[in-house]
Amino acid sequence: MRTIVLPVRMAQVHTFPLSVHWTGSTLVDGEYSRDATAQSPGKPMIVTSAAPSYNGNGARWNPEDMFGAALATCHMLTFFALAKKAGVDVHAYDDSAEATLEMVDKAMRISKIKLAPTIAVAAGTDEAKVRELFEKAHKYCFVANSITTTVDMQPTVVVG
Repeated sequence: MRTIVLPVRMAQVHTFPLSVHWTGSTLVDGEYSRDATAQSPGKPMIVTSAAPSYNGNGARWNPEDMFGAALATCHMLTFFALAKKAGVDVHAYDDSAEATLEMVDKAMRISKIKLAPTIAVAAGTDEAKVRELFEKAHKYCFVANSITTTVDMQPTVVVG
């Protein structure tokens, strides 16, 4: 009898360097600029600012946008991995996510993120299985595991 030893998957550590750059003066007459840039080696620069309600530039990404996008993207990619493993053929995924910023216990925080994707799958796919995989993705999404924010998940599944 031959013994087969399978490799044990060890926990891995990955780092993701980035830089944020701003110049100006916070003590000038009037308001200072909230516009900055964020960059990671080998990737396009992201122009950032504060939200317009905090005197920022509404045409730029703000922390609230990026927080919601990080969760929505991580959840989507985790769902895809689970769907592939389960043999579910996903054809399209269009999320209408929304992050809610509010005062909670005397501190401003993203209190809730709504994920409301429309998920198109192949004809004959079990809609309940798609919903189960979508819910399960939350358990394995590393961004979801890194936050205390409530995540309201409202998927729409389109079969065929």
